[in-house]
Amino acid sequence: MSIPQALETNAFTTSAQDRACRGGRAGCKIFPSAGKTLSTTTAFSLVELLVVIAIILILAGLILSTMGYVRKKGARSRAETEIAAISAACESYKADNAVYPSNVDTDGLSSTDPNPNDYLTACRYVYGELTGDRDFDGATDAGSRSYLSLKASSLLRNDMSNPPSSSNQVTAIRDSFGNSYGYSTREAANGIGGYNPTFDLWSTTGGTTTNDVAGWIKNW
Repeated sequence: MSIPQALETNAFTTSAQDRACRGGRAGCKIFPSAGKTLSTTTAFSLVELLVVIAIILILAGLILSTMGYVRKKGARSRAETEIAAISAACESYKADNAVYPSNVDTDGLSSTDPNPNDYLTACRYVYGELTGDRDFDGATDAGSRSYLSLKASSLLRNDMSNPPSSSNQVTAIRDSFGNSYGYSTREAANGIGGYNPTFDLWSTTGGTTTNDVAGWIKNW
């Protein structure tokens, strides 16, 4: 083959390659394969894949941390609202009965006690007094006055998967963290172990040690 013919053939081949590349993906590279045919190859390198995975993990971590913060803030807001509602019901109760709800259980509970298991008896009593549900079946008793209305989700009971009933009695008012609210009249009765001269009402917000007391949601 003469030199002019070789140059013409080479130019034709290069032009064909350009057209094939332009018809494929942008930025494609052309490599000769076996038998002197052409193939178009595009792929991510290992470094690029690792960078993408790292970015995804970082974004997932940021989203999860933000969701946790939003859930906790929402739970605190709900507890603050419920404490305000229970406090208002106590004031209405006193207006009718001249005293706040109190008995030996509420007079004996200290507001500095961080153990929610100790709250159940006192909280159950104040629930019964404020809702008029003194048999704890989830409904106001006939002839009783209700100062407070609560959804089933705000009531602790033995079987949380079923509604309150005579066989599934309410055991306490449930805060937004899954624990019983604390209700104490010890300061009013004895002048010790509390903060308010009326009643103390609080949520542990899930923190159940003496170091967590400062972070509780409370009415003092």
